[in-house]
Amino acid sequence: MKKLQEVKKHLRPGQVYRREDVAKWSMSVDRHLKQLVEAGELTKLSAGVYYYPRKTAFGAAPAEDKNLVEAFLKDDRFLLTSPNAYNALGVGTTQLYNETVVYNHKRHGQFKLGGRMFDFRVKPHFPKEVTKEFLLVDLVNNVGRLAENRTQVLERVKDQATRTDQSALQKAVHDYGAVRTKKFFASLFESESRAYAT
Repeated sequence: MKKLQEVKKHLRPGQVYRREDVAKWSMSVDRHLKQLVEAGELTKLSAGVYYYPRKTAFGAAPAEDKNLVEAFLKDDRFLLTSPNAYNALGVGTTQLYNETVVYNHKRHGQFKLGGRMFDFRVKPHFPKEVTKEFLLVDLVNNVGRLAENRTQVLERVKDQATRTDQSALQKAVHDYGAVRTKKFFASLFESESRAYAT
């Protein structure tokens, strides 16, 4: 019991731990994890991933997405986003999606963590944080996945693109755009430069 108390001393409310994290503090890691889960001290989120709940007036707070994903990937290089973010662009998207997208370098597929679904997509490049320019590019990359009318959305993207910082948008297209997306914006930039020249 004393050894279990020693392990508990290292746990911090709101943090997510992998089995190997706890193994640093325990010689009987599987037994201690089992005891902590049975006692309600830890919540098992997925194979080898555990959450030490943070208590609030309303009960245990769920683990933050960032902590969940970081423990699952064993990597802090990822970007959390959602198709719902497109709704702030003013391009006519209004649907709400119960989906969190994780751009990362390691895992691909849908995984349930802490009772929530995450769509992991391996990408060679993604920004550290979401920007308007990235979202416009990401929307065109993923327009086929959306429930809205594709043609209408793309027309509104063209309109928004003209009101966006052109150098930042061109960089985002270059860094994050799929081949089809690059073609879409290339014709847009060409018509813009022609209009500017006249």
